[in-house]
Amino acid sequence: MKLKKKRKSKRMLGHGRGTHGWGARKKHISSGNQGGMGMAVTVKMSGHKFSLLQKLYPGQEYLGKQGITSRSTERIPNLVINVGYIGENLDAFNAKSKKDGVLDFSEYKILGEGEIKSKVIIKAKSASKSAVEKIEKAGGKVILPQKASEEKAEKESKEKKKEA
Repeated sequence: MKLKKKRKSKRMLGHGRGTHGWGARKKHISSGNQGGMGMAVTVKMSGHKFSLLQKLYPGQEYLGKQGITSRSTERIPNLVINVGYIGENLDAFNAKSKKDGVLDFSEYKILGEGEIKSKVIIKAKSASKSAVEKIEKAGGKVILPQKASEEKAEKESKEKKKEA
């Protein structure tokens, strides 16, 4: 007489199917406790962890996996354009610019890769030294926004000239 019954997983090994009457393979066969889902579950199935996590981390909106950068950070696009690209597509840029003849790249940084042969006036956010040199060599000009400290220095120098 047997005192201990064989486990179902042992009995059904030779049947050629690993589900043992429980549907998917992963569900029941000798699985034991399959573990939790980590912190990622706190959003969808938040009941069992959320109250604890609120005590541990008060004021946090999202708890769980967040990827390489957190969702709260905004990436600022780094808009750059090369001098060579402006030189190649000058006709298209001139068609878009207004009648004053100034090319408006006020959101871009101008980089010095490539060559430009025509005389252009470019308004930009910033520009590298090599880009400014190449544009000025071709007879053009780069208009950059002045910083507050530079503006103060100019005003002070003008005031000193008036006093003298």
